[in-house]
Amino acid sequence: METRIALIGIMVEDAEAAERINRILHQYSQYIIGRMGLPYREKGLSIISVVVDAPGEAISALSGKLGMIPGVSTKTLYSKIK
Repeated sequence: METRIALIGIMVEDAEAAERINRILHQYSQYIIGRMGLPYREKGLSIISVVVDAPGEAISALSGKLGMIPGVSTKTLYSKIK
């Protein structure tokens, strides 16, 4: 199965969403290469970067599930390397 490397940027405006985010990320943990979270307390925002190596369908599903959480926005950037 062909995989792609992608960076999923997650903006969390509602701290109550953290549990749901972590639950979804755990479901896709087999694909996650690394994760970094930055709290921006002055703005009441958390920024999470997740790097994955996964089939395209799994990346889309992960990003879509995260983006459907109220108070959460996502954007995915794909590497040209396959």
